[in-house]
Amino acid sequence: MFNIKNIQDFNDLEMSVYQYVIQHQDAIPYMRIRELASDAHVSTTTILRFCKKAGCDGYLEFKLKMKEYIGNKVNVHIPEDLSELRAFLERMDSGIYQQKLNEAASMIAQADRVFCVGVSNSGYVAQYAARYFSGFGKFSMAVTDPFYPMWQMNEVQNTVALVFSISGEVSQVIQITNQLKQHNCRIVSITNTEKCTVAQMAELNLCHYITMRRGENNTDFKKHQIEAIIDYTSQVPAIIVAETLAKRVAGYLLEE
Repeated sequence: MFNIKNIQDFNDLEMSVYQYVIQHQDAIPYMRIRELASDAHVSTTTILRFCKKAGCDGYLEFKLKMKEYIGNKVNVHIPEDLSELRAFLERMDSGIYQQKLNEAASMIAQADRVFCVGVSNSGYVAQYAARYFSGFGKFSMAVTDPFYPMWQMNEVQNTVALVFSISGEVSQVIQITNQLKQHNCRIVSITNTEKCTVAQMAELNLCHYITMRRGENNTDFKKHQIEAIIDYTSQVPAIIVAETLAKRVAGYLLEE
């Protein structure tokens, strides 16, 4: 209903109206302008200015938009899709996938250090993975800042980078991956498919094939999430892969 520019343009009085509207959304479509002005402790003139800044010609249009907004919220459904996770675990148990896991774990075990790369939601996975690897005694650090000065690094020939990216097409991640490759860093990508750019740049790819879910691709979600694009694609497969690799690396290290 409101975007960032709307909110930034509100003055103090209009912001108080905004706060009241957010807290009483269901009642707004049935309130007269004088009632709203009285409850929000502002004048009707302030209400009209508020409506205009919210992109409405007047209070009546604002009420209609609020009613539509409330109605659309009821239709939102986010599937749990546990069947996809079960399918991923079955694929992960296959001989081919297990061979890739062993190959990746061997690469990491022989490396001096591990970089876990990711931005946005994948950045949190990268941070978790770095901490998890470190807990098993493998030096690891997370690279989640797309502006990290990778070009100032010395040669990192004996380093493996685990690059986490659902789509594998995020420009910042591609940029970091490219910089690491230029410094002779070996790349293992954890992406949704092996067809994406990041996977193609990697020496080894571990993909999980789950449905990518974002608000911009969901009609019901888009109707009332105007101010933000919601990414609710599951990160569980990436976390499982990271934990599995860390445990196998620990096993290799104990054998040495």
